[in-house]
Amino acid sequence: MHILTRPILEIDLNNLLNNYKSLKALSRHAQAAAVVKDDAYGLHADIVAKKLYEEGGCRHFFVAHGIEGERIRNLVPEAAIYVLQGIGEDSVDSFRRCRLIPVIGSPEMFAWWKENRIEGIKPVIQVETGLNRLGFRETDLEKLSDADKNEFSMILSHLACADAKEHFMNQHQLDNFRRLKEKYFPKLPASLSASDGTFLGAEYQWDLVRLGAAMYGINTAPYRENQMKSVVTVKAPVLQIADLPKGDFVGYSATYRATENRRLAIVSIGYGDGIPRSLSNVGKVFFNICGKIHEARVLGRLSMDNIICDVTGIDNLQIGDLAGIITDYYTLDDMGRDAGTISYEILSRIGKNTRYIRTYIGAQKKRSLSSGFFTYLLLALRFSSSFCSTAIRFLTIS
Repeated sequence: MHILTRPILEIDLNNLLNNYKSLKALSRHAQAAAVVKDDAYGLHADIVAKKLYEEGGCRHFFVAHGIEGERIRNLVPEAAIYVLQGIGEDSVDSFRRCRLIPVIGSPEMFAWWKENRIEGIKPVIQVETGLNRLGFRETDLEKLSDADKNEFSMILSHLACADAKEHFMNQHQLDNFRRLKEKYFPKLPASLSASDGTFLGAEYQWDLVRLGAAMYGINTAPYRENQMKSVVTVKAPVLQIADLPKGDFVGYSATYRATENRRLAIVSIGYGDGIPRSLSNVGKVFFNICGKIHEARVLGRLSMDNIICDVTGIDNLQIGDLAGIITDYYTLDDMGRDAGTISYEILSRIGKNTRYIRTYIGAQKKRSLSSGFFTYLLLALRFSSSFCSTAIRFLTIS
């Protein structure tokens, strides 16, 4: 018998690269920038940026903070790195050392920039078109001199409702963006769309698109079938299998009571691993037994470290078998829907969690499998319906 206690996070860099290339092709003549902020949604920006730069030809990256840009600069030496939260006293040294490009979204930050310019760097100006988040309002733009306008290298804005194709806000923001660009910055290149806006068509793509969530496998255009490949898989081991007699309760606060005899599996993953507690009594996990997929409902409250699920009628389940938490057939988007949140939030929380056994498919630098990973391989074979495909995948772990 083999026993694991930690959940497993598997990141398929080959699928991520394919998603980037598909989005790049969809973007037609626009430059395809990769968004690797929040440590590449928790998947490690150094690994993701290196893959996209070396194998995808990506030469434009977006991060949130200067420190994030500094962490990837040596891995993408010839790329432009844009910083969405802009520049300030806490980050100016990173900008100087690493030739980062600030996105300036307020007159106050622009005034600070003019007093602390970095030679050879021209910032991006963000304009407000309807999201009412960061960005110059038109009353701010009216106050810019011609010399001020010449400070900038690109104009940028962000769509509020691009995940809903027919939403009136899309056309409203496009019209606003076009008008502001033509009036104040007619000669500058422009960027309006992130992943979801890219699917709206060529008029929304402009000169540069910012590819984020869709690149990581999330469906940013839910009005159509997801065209992206899955990037993230989460599995967790079964620690115990037990009977639940009729009338007994399950979990904290006794929110579930058995109306008949049931069979339970206790799975080693919980809200401490980034799984939303709102999945209590409504979530599900999956078991692959001899090539057949079985759904197991979550019973009771999720705890910090464990999920309790109903495995009544699932034969041949064993201690150490792996439950599929996020899979090709129960995706981040599915979990986000059931949890009453969005897949972006779940990915960020899971990706940054340090408790996972983390593996990468398609990382450039390979290393030998440790005995612990051989154990993982043997256990994973129980979950996989194909020995050969699983073995090949694990030989690429880095």
